[in-house]
Amino acid sequence: MHRAPINIIFIVLSINFILDAYVFNGIKTLTKQWRTQRQRMARWGYLIITLGLAALLLINIGRLRTAKGMIPYYEWVLSLFLTLLITKIFFSVILLLGDTGRGIAGIVNKINPKHTGPAIPSRRRFIGQAATIFAAIPFGSFLYAMLEGKYDYRVHRETLYFDDLPPAFDGFTITQLSDIHSGSFDSTHGVQKGIDLAKAQNSDLFVFTGDLVNNAAWEIEPWLGRFGSIKAPYGQYSILGNHDYGDYIEWNSEQEKAENLEKLKDHHKTLGYRLLLNENISIEKNGQNITLLGVQNWGRGFKQLGDLDKALENADPNGFKILLSHDPTHWEEKVRYHPTHIHLTLSGHTHGAQFGVESDKLRWSPVQYRYLDWAGPAQDNGRHLYVNRGFGFLAFSGRLGIWPEVTVITLKRKA
Repeated sequence: MHRAPINIIFIVLSINFILDAYVFNGIKTLTKQWRTQRQRMARWGYLIITLGLAALLLINIGRLRTAKGMIPYYEWVLSLFLTLLITKIFFSVILLLGDTGRGIAGIVNKINPKHTGPAIPSRRRFIGQAATIFAAIPFGSFLYAMLEGKYDYRVHRETLYFDDLPPAFDGFTITQLSDIHSGSFDSTHGVQKGIDLAKAQNSDLFVFTGDLVNNAAWEIEPWLGRFGSIKAPYGQYSILGNHDYGDYIEWNSEQEKAENLEKLKDHHKTLGYRLLLNENISIEKNGQNITLLGVQNWGRGFKQLGDLDKALENADPNGFKILLSHDPTHWEEKVRYHPTHIHLTLSGHTHGAQFGVESDKLRWSPVQYRYLDWAGPAQDNGRHLYVNRGFGFLAFSGRLGIWPEVTVITLKRKA
């Protein structure tokens, strides 16, 4: 996903400062009955924390385009800033409701000839207390997302049925990881939990559907041995995602950028992943075959190097096909309408926005306003898509409601 434009960040900072003034006024009401020393500690503590985070964000904006790009330190600064921003919005909502009530009371008092004293009543302390309790909900939730949620891996299992699946592949299993974003990791123990979970599935095939790094090839180097330990009897295959090309940071030259991409491709070899670049391979089992295709990134609003026609060259047009394509908009706009029938497409990219709600009765994430298919299965006219919610995280150093995913797909032949 793209980094936020600099001008949007400054708009957010401006909104933040307006909220600060309003929230600080509410804190003054909340603490007005406290002892002087406690008042000063609470008020100055708030100002130091909120203004300090805003200053750190401003200082580091320019560094996000350097060769280091988005690393854990920058992500923590951004994440804490966003956590406080949302907390302040919740706090302000309650204050605003209280102040609206005060305004209405003021109007009534002004037209009441018998009223004496100030027209607008002073803000009551319990409003500040209610605002604090209400604001504690997002504050605690986002802290959990940053401390625990981003490594709270979940296995999502999906069984898909096909009329023309070769009998030898009935019950064939695929483990999929996507969007590792290794440059964001800040816990070896946390990452290893996810790797162990992927290995424990003992699937027949392992696939990785792009975004191994945030920006630079060096990000995966500390993790090569760990992710390289994931093996499957029928092999490990991978593709590139939009972040793997190094487009979101500045390089000293185009040659340096190209060398970074070649190094990243070499890292796929070190991991034991067969990188598919607009090509296909045949997977054989008991004398029968399915075709696995992999394309470079193709996404609406992103790099479009994926060439499905090239990937289909020499593939059996009537054979069973699985496509690895990082961005689900490729399936939405191209794959499901392609004259060649592709049975299953495996994608990632969206992360499910790393925030949302998924339950039996409610499924929502802000990413749904950008992507038609943003997590889990979809199908159209017998062509299936599965969108992995992502193994890692980016920009916001956390996950809440949309947990990191290990996918297990089971292929079944319809009876």
